[in-house]
Amino acid sequence: MTKNEPVRDSWRAKPAAQQPSWPDSEALTSVLTDLSTAVPLVFAGECDQLRTRMAAVARGEAFLLQGGDCAESFTAVSADNIRNTLKTILQMAVVLTYAGSVPVVKVGRIGGQYSKPRSQGTETRDGVTLPVYRGDSVNGPDFTAASRTPDPKRLRRMYNASAATLNLVRAFTAGGYAALDQVHAWNQDFVALSASGERYERLAREIDRALAFMKACGAHPDALDDVEFYASHEALILDYEAALTRVDSRGGDLYDTSAHMLWIGERTRQLEGAHVAFASTVRNPIAVKLGPGVAADEVLALIDKLDPDREPGRLSFITRMGADKARDALPPLVEKVTASGAQVAWICDPMHGNTFKTPSGYKTRSLDAMMDEVGGFFETHRSLGTHPGGIHVELTGSDVTECVGGGDEVHVDQLPLRYETVCDPRLNRRQSLDLAFLVAEMYRGEQ
Repeated sequence: MTKNEPVRDSWRAKPAAQQPSWPDSEALTSVLTDLSTAVPLVFAGECDQLRTRMAAVARGEAFLLQGGDCAESFTAVSADNIRNTLKTILQMAVVLTYAGSVPVVKVGRIGGQYSKPRSQGTETRDGVTLPVYRGDSVNGPDFTAASRTPDPKRLRRMYNASAATLNLVRAFTAGGYAALDQVHAWNQDFVALSASGERYERLAREIDRALAFMKACGAHPDALDDVEFYASHEALILDYEAALTRVDSRGGDLYDTSAHMLWIGERTRQLEGAHVAFASTVRNPIAVKLGPGVAADEVLALIDKLDPDREPGRLSFITRMGADKARDALPPLVEKVTASGAQVAWICDPMHGNTFKTPSGYKTRSLDAMMDEVGGFFETHRSLGTHPGGIHVELTGSDVTECVGGGDEVHVDQLPLRYETVCDPRLNRRQSLDLAFLVAEMYRGEQ
């Protein structure tokens, strides 16, 4: 027995929110038994490397860009979709790297983001009540009894889809696709075609000159061709996460090998809940989402449970306050945590607090509201002398029409044109790059 075997399943004694009601317990046991011996999706050494990178974010020496799908779907696992999402994140990262003059840690909401917490357990349409859609890992989006019945075999499909996705990501990032000069060429195309191109052209020209200077000097570091890219998802379905937890042969520590970084959502961050208990047992970098209702004492208690050794890089807080609350709700949290001596990374999620429904019933988000929240995030850290550590966004590389605003503005009446999300609205590629250039301007203002 290794040193951590006694605590491995300690979370099972805690109440676990947002778990599916699996109707077939024997099928669930069979799937989990298979997953418990499956090949790890990521490795302990990679998680350690990301923890080192996140320590730099916490110290103010790097910036985190975390982005990807709201909820991945099995049908979207294709080379084109994965490449386009990766391309968008890499383009955003180049802009942020140059503007901030610090490394950008690139983490995708990818290769495991198949589960979603929901505010209600059921959904009723035309007098028919069925289980709510909880992501492809649990059930299907179609409003039929067959589709909405939780099926544990979907956990095996999630593992296989995640493995295929991460294999493609590794191939793209190591095969020259992510080379800096190529990514910058994509950004030049965006600037040339964007309605906001004039605003961004100066920064694009500066990057141009920097690359030309390096080329003239004969400098071409390997880092310009190969890219570190990490995978993350919300650790929601605890049976799945536990089945993929492995004991590291180097020292006996536990690692959840489903992703490099895991986060605990706003709906599952109960101090005495199973999600916090599970996360406390693994060595992965951990993040916690914080909404506007969280108290500073709760945040300090989360630090005690998840980062008792006060290890930089271990814990991040992803704030999702909403544009109308960020400037009031965030400062007391940052002040209290900073005064405690804990060194955490502060990340802004400008998406989830700015969701609204249109009169026609479409759930959407405004890019202007997102930028207002990011502005409040930067203002808070500027006033307190702390570091705005990064952004966390839901995006896709496809030309969807799910969020309103942007340089090539999407209007409310255009939402039905390509509203393709199975859950929450995402930024399309152009809106994502708009966001990156605007955040870059803010980050420059910090220096």
